Amino acid sequence: MKGRGGRWIEHWDPEDETFWRETGERTARRNLFFSVLSEHIGFSVWTMWSVLVLFMGPEYGLTPADKFLLTSVVTLVGAVVRVPYTFAVAVFGGRNWTIVSAGLLLVPTVAAFAVMEPGTSFSTFLLAGLLAGIGGGNFASSMTNINAFFPLRKKGWALGLNAGGGNIGVPVIQLAALAIIGAGGGPRVLLGIYVPLVLVAAVLAAGFMDNLTSVRNDTGAAKDAARDAHTWIMSVLYIGTFGSFIGYSFAFGQVLQSQFGRSPLQAAYLTFIGPLLGSLVRPLGGRLADRYGGARITLWNFVAMAAATAVLVTASASGSLALFVAVFVVLFVLSGLGNGSAFKMIPGIFRNKALGKGLAGEAAVAYGRRLSGASMGLIGAVGALGGVAVNLAFRQSFLSSGSGTGAFVAFLAFYAVCLALTWAVYLRRPVVRTPDGSAGPERVKAGLSRAEV
Repeated sequence: MKGRGGRWIEHWDPEDETFWRETGERTARRNLFFSVLSEHIGFSVWTMWSVLVLFMGPEYGLTPADKFLLTSVVTLVGAVVRVPYTFAVAVFGGRNWTIVSAGLLLVPTVAAFAVMEPGTSFSTFLLAGLLAGIGGGNFASSMTNINAFFPLRKKGWALGLNAGGGNIGVPVIQLAALAIIGAGGGPRVLLGIYVPLVLVAAVLAAGFMDNLTSVRNDTGAAKDAARDAHTWIMSVLYIGTFGSFIGYSFAFGQVLQSQFGRSPLQAAYLTFIGPLLGSLVRPLGGRLADRYGGARITLWNFVAMAAATAVLVTASASGSLALFVAVFVVLFVLSGLGNGSAFKMIPGIFRNKALGKGLAGEAAVAYGRRLSGASMGLIGAVGALGGVAVNLAFRQSFLSSGSGTGAFVAFLAFYAVCLALTWAVYLRRPVVRTPDGSAGPERVKAGLSRAEV
């Protein structure tokens, strides 16, 4: 199985059940484990400003609007770099790029350590936030890499576990901040903890991960994925799920401080709960999608997200902190479920498009893997832009009315759009006329199978 130096694997066929059972599964799980570790640290570094702003009291001279703008910039960079990170796997190899991308996390961590003190200008904080955005790219390269290791029947679970383990980096850094604030420590203590963790992740990736020669740099795949309507439809749905998760992760603590008057310690006690549960449940979303179909789970998940957001509007307008926190945590859980089910849909969509083109066997598998891998980077990037929109919506809502109620109304409307889009494209059964003019039961739209999608 091994070929060239540098831990390259020449032959990889996870759809062959004998190969998978005897060799592939063990190797794939090992790569998954260390991929999760690196992505986990990446998420922590990306979202570290969600907790650093809690340390930044009046002596820093920043308004709530300034802080929302700062976290928006961090989220924006994290979204944009996901595109080149996706294709870096094919250029350098999954193992090699994991080493590089993990090592690069030292840059924003050290930069934040250097500037984190009162008297630093807002523009300097923005620059440090721009650097932290590179942590968001680790998700895209990690998902693209792991997608190539697992067979279609296991992708929902594997991608859900990979992403969920990475997402847990958000509540972990928030928990670490809670412990440090509670002990009377400062933000530089938190940043100092992550420097050795970054080095550990890079060293372990070098020692235990592999590259796949079958994952080639294919610029044609990127162009084909960008031209396919399903890439952009799924991007909109992923804005609704992951965009909500990452946007709320950055904004939750700030909303508690700005709208409900919580202190940094009081906010830190609450902010980690939602991201933690949302991260833990993401593999379950993938598992449910494997069993019942990603589109069906995603549809009902958006129904639940819309209902929860409607309750949040009431809680925000009435100033009920207990109801607000409880429902916000539920919304985090639903965003995690939706992340898992939505990402499971991607390989199934392109596999079924291959079948609709008349491809079969290995040709269909190769077509599906090629386009799904390329589309994941674009979908992940656009989805993360939803986090930017969330923070900008909160910023405008607080500037206009002093509360987040207006932002929640906008989120409710968007979830309704996602719900309708999921049903119309992936679940609706259009009427198909048979040659005699009668209505036939076939569902031919886009060649998609509910069992797969």
